Amino acid sequence: MSPAPDPSDELVVLLDAAGAAIGTARKADVHTADTPRHLAFSCYVIDAQGRLLVSRRARTKRTFPGVLTNSVCGHPGPGESLAEAVVRRAQAELGLELTPGALRLVLPDFAYRAEMGGIVEHELCPVFLATVPDGTLLQPDPREVASVAWIPWADYRDQVLAGTLEVSAWSGEQVRQLARLGGDPGDWPEADATLLPPAARVGPGVDRV
Repeated sequence: MSPAPDPSDELVVLLDAAGAAIGTARKADVHTADTPRHLAFSCYVIDAQGRLLVSRRARTKRTFPGVLTNSVCGHPGPGESLAEAVVRRAQAELGLELTPGALRLVLPDFAYRAEMGGIVEHELCPVFLATVPDGTLLQPDPREVASVAWIPWADYRDQVLAGTLEVSAWSGEQVRQLARLGGDPGDWPEADATLLPPAARVGPGVDRV
């Protein structure tokens, strides 16, 4: 059996100010004190009880180590759709089996810039929702995830908005926008995929996100 690929060797897609692809770079090289804008994603996994799967990033990670955040985040590779990247990273980080058809795009044009410990994240980061059955099995990779928990979405939202729960900079900003979509994640409307950044429109049309 061949060894698992080193995540630091993955390529990320670099973006211009309009969100169009302008090249690629190794993930290990791109995250510095002056990180260029690049393409990413976030996904919020909700079970049938309305609980959010939250994860704490491994303390060995170079970017934002030990931070509590949403279910799964990552970067699509060159030519990879966002949905394919979500599925790939959910499996790699959490041992969570998702399918592209189970994903709903909810924030197509989310963007942020944040810094921790001298390392900057600077991303266009569309946000997805995935709904899974209660009791879904997880096998977190300790190199990526220190711990996981299921928290009622309303509790996570309210504590983040009140400032009583410290979470990643991106999740904090995302929660403020997600709260405007309604109280029940199951009722959040699917976003218009044409609002995705140009680099995220993989394939012959923008329906394959």
